[in-house]
Amino acid sequence: MFSARDLKKMDKDDVLELLGLESKKGPADWLLPTLGAFSVGLLVGAGLGLLMAPKPGAELRDDLRSRLQGGQDSLANGDGQRSESVSRGV
Repeated sequence: MFSARDLKKMDKDDVLELLGLESKKGPADWLLPTLGAFSVGLLVGAGLGLLMAPKPGAELRDDLRSRLQGGQDSLANGDGQRSESVSRGV
């Protein structure tokens, strides 16, 4: 039948399969693939939205560039204020 060496090589799923059982699936087993599919759908939807935007390409790119630059500027200003308050002990 089985030797001790064979049993040492088996993992939990092998033993459960021998008994006709299977391990219980946890939340991560269904949550992670679902979040991955949702993220891909979100990115595809955003890309299609940009492709079908009512603005011409150059105008849309300029608008996106200015918004991204504004966001970077606000992040830079916010981080600078936080580091100054930390160094002053506030």
